[in-house]
Parts: sequence; C-alpha cells; structure tokens
Amino acid sequence: MSYRITIKAGGSEKDYWKDLWRNRQLLWILAKRDISVRYKQTLLGIAWSVIRPLMTMLVMAVVFSFIARLPGDPGIPYPLMILGGLTIWTFFSNAFGQVSNSVLINSNLVSKVYFPRLFMPLSAVSVSFIDFLISLVLFICLSFYYNYPPSINIIFLPFFIVLTFITSMGFGLFFAVINVRFRDIAQLVPFIIQVGMYICPIAYSSRLVEGKWFYKFYIMNPVVGIVDGFKWCLLGDNAYFDPNSLYSTLIISILALLLSVMYFRKKENTFVDNI
Repeated sequence: MSYRITIKAGGSEKDYWKDLWRNRQLLWILAKRDISVRYKQTLLGIAWSVIRPLMTMLVMAVVFSFIARLPGDPGIPYPLMILGGLTIWTFFSNAFGQVSNSVLINSNLVSKVYFPRLFMPLSAVSVSFIDFLISLVLFICLSFYYNYPPSINIIFLPFFIVLTFITSMGFGLFFAVINVRFRDIAQLVPFIIQVGMYICPIAYSSRLVEGKWFYKFYIMNPVVGIVDGFKWCLLGDNAYFDPNSLYSTLIISILALLLSVMYFRKKENTFVDNI
C-alpha cells in the first residue's frame, strides 16, 4: 500500500505538531517495517523474544543465586524476581538503543524526503514494545508454573510502562542527535546498556543496599524506581519497592524528555548535512 507524504519543511512549531498527528499513518507504516525487518530471514523469528529472556534468566539465576548466593526478596521464587526485572529492563534498553540509532538507520529516508523526524525514534520503540509484551506473557505463564500468580498491584503496571517509554525516549533522543554527528556514540550506547544492567536491581533486590551510605545516590538512578516498581506490580508487596525512588525517576525522566525533544527539534534540519 502506497502512502503520500504531504508534509512540507519549514513550517512553524505549531504546524510541526499538527503534521505529526495528521500524518500518524506514516508512523504506523514505519513501525510495521521495523517489526518485519527485525524478524525477517531468522530461523526462529519472533520465538527469539521468548528464548533470549528465558536463557538470560537461567544464566543469572545460576550466577547470582547459586554462585554469588545473593538473597532475593522473601517468599518470591528467584527466577521470577529476575525475569520481572529483566522484562522491563529489556524494554528500556532495547528502546534506548534503537532510538539512539534510529536516525542513522533511516539515513536513506532522511536524505531523500522531508517528514517530521520524530517519527523515526517513535517507530523504533514499536519493536521493543512487541518484545516486551511477549516477555510479559512469558512471565505470567512462569508465574503460574511457580504457583505465584501476579498480584493485584498489576493494575499499576501501565504507569511503569509509560514511565519506561518516557525514560528511554528522553535519553535515546539525545544520543540519536549526537550519534548523527559523532559516529563513535554507536559504540558507546551498548557499553552504557551493559553497565546499566548490573547497576540496576535486575538479578538482585534493592533490599541489599537499603540503609547503605550510597543508597540515596542509588535511587537517583531513574531506572531503579522503574525496575523495582515493575517487580512490585507483578510480584506483590513481598518485592522491595521504595516509593521515594519515583521522585527522581519522574523528575529526571520528564526533564530529560522535554530537553531532548527540544534539542532534537533544533537539530533535525541539520541531519541531512551530516549523514
């Protein structure tokens, strides 16, 4: 199905957002393309969205539970605690990474036709969200296997999903802009994600650092509040969750998104000159 782009460059700020909404069908087309490309010519296809978190959970359970012998939250099966944190972390890290590379990946479109460039990072999140939904279904299935079904707190889950989207977009948009100018950023982003995986409470509980001298700095990490809150939604009150961590998450994430959108809008007309 063909789609005619009717957006003109050089419009006012008000027109830009109107164009973004009026041509939202373009976002759907880009999202479908990104999803199909992700699983095209793969032997197992979308099954990788189940295999990856499952294998990662098993490895982490062995390393952190049996080798490092780190205690989990009381009464919660250790594999479920890991998978709960891993599910939301994978959504954040994949979205952050794909948003960071979204402009370069779509360089052929950027250099040929004008359209609101925000469509590129927004469509990049779609693949991460599909993977997230599959991982969430996997978690729910395993929770019944362990006879530990999701708690009533799951009603708050949409809040943490939206917060994850805001955080990943806030940081991803900034890196997307500087990635166009400095290609070394593409090598830095995976390193940031790898380090972040170990400083966030994915394979361990934040209960372990509660009361430590660095705890107030620890909860300033915006992803800590998201991961702990997400696990609390799925695993109930036995999962450690400090509501105070949400203050830094909300302030940092919303501020990062607002500043990044402004920076992205300021620089998007220069993308074609640097690609």
